[in-house]
Amino acid sequence: MNKKTSWYTYFPSDLRWSRSICWMISCARWGGSEIGEVDQVCRRLSKKIGNDSHWLREWSRMGEKIFVLGKSEENKGHFLTAAAHYLRACYYFQMGERLVSPKTEKSMSIYKKSIDSFKKYYKLIDRPLIEKVEVPLNRKKLPAYFVHAENTKKSKCPTVVFFDGRDVTKEIQFICGVKDMVRRGMNCLVLDGPGTGESVRFRKLYLRHDYELAGSAAFDYLTTRKDVNTKKVGVLGISLGGFYASRVASFEHRYKACVAWGANWEYQKTWKTRGVPAHSYMEIMNVETEEEMQEEFEKFSLKGIVDKMKCPFLLTHGANDNMVPMREALEHFRAVGSTDKTLRIFSEKEGGAEHCQLDNMILGTSYIFDWLQTKLK
Repeated sequence: MNKKTSWYTYFPSDLRWSRSICWMISCARWGGSEIGEVDQVCRRLSKKIGNDSHWLREWSRMGEKIFVLGKSEENKGHFLTAAAHYLRACYYFQMGERLVSPKTEKSMSIYKKSIDSFKKYYKLIDRPLIEKVEVPLNRKKLPAYFVHAENTKKSKCPTVVFFDGRDVTKEIQFICGVKDMVRRGMNCLVLDGPGTGESVRFRKLYLRHDYELAGSAAFDYLTTRKDVNTKKVGVLGISLGGFYASRVASFEHRYKACVAWGANWEYQKTWKTRGVPAHSYMEIMNVETEEEMQEEFEKFSLKGIVDKMKCPFLLTHGANDNMVPMREALEHFRAVGSTDKTLRIFSEKEGGAEHCQLDNMILGTSYIFDWLQTKLK
């Protein structure tokens, strides 16, 4: 472990890579990875630490290996075994591709393979029930999955709209505990919002600050379904999605609960601390210069916005988050106008002290999902 961190860092000299590895290990419990496979890749990665082309090559290599295993088991009629392989293949493909910027023909091909892997996964599993759906947004559509509630006899269930972060995707979001969420009797609509996943890669839906438009579009879509109780809908966002969710709930008052899984008060002040190169943001914003990028970032502030929020609000934050300072989390929380609001800080001693509890994700997801279940019951 790096003495400067409270969490397991496979590559002490590269926290960006280490954070991704920690994330993958945390998601093993939901079938996203196997530690032996992760270790095999990391041993090869150690030869060229910090080289993102090497990172993509080795993770896609493992993804392809696991995809072939899935195909072999599917041909044998071992559908659940095949599904498990396809899910890991999807995760390895996407975790390898997400650090690559600018995107290339090769990386886009790998991403398409990841989508195919996830489709094969949800077509073969016995549970949960997953539908591929489209959410209309102006003249385009946001790709999404509707994951059905379990352990309930209700015909219309509470539902959570789950937005991704800057470089998260709907498939990675699903892997981050959605199976546990729906076991609590809630549906989950997990989307690639503007600037993320398929939306930005294949549909030219670029990153924007006014995510309330996507939030309203998602809610409008839910009103068309007969299995959703539209009086009990919450919104959740991870990492930068904490900004999205907070903004959505501040403008779209049909939402009855809001969770910021990670604080984001003034993103224009903290983006440099995240170790993400400027050209990565420029690509998803569709701007040509850093000056244009910074102009866009000035809009990514919750000042004068979240005081409009009325629904119950939860903000989770890691005490040792080295991407978003504690002062940002406190300002974010204090500014929220809701009378029913909760700040949950995870300490180093208990675990979950890293950004979005990546070092011990089950602590964060359990708290968030239980809170949502309580507020939307």
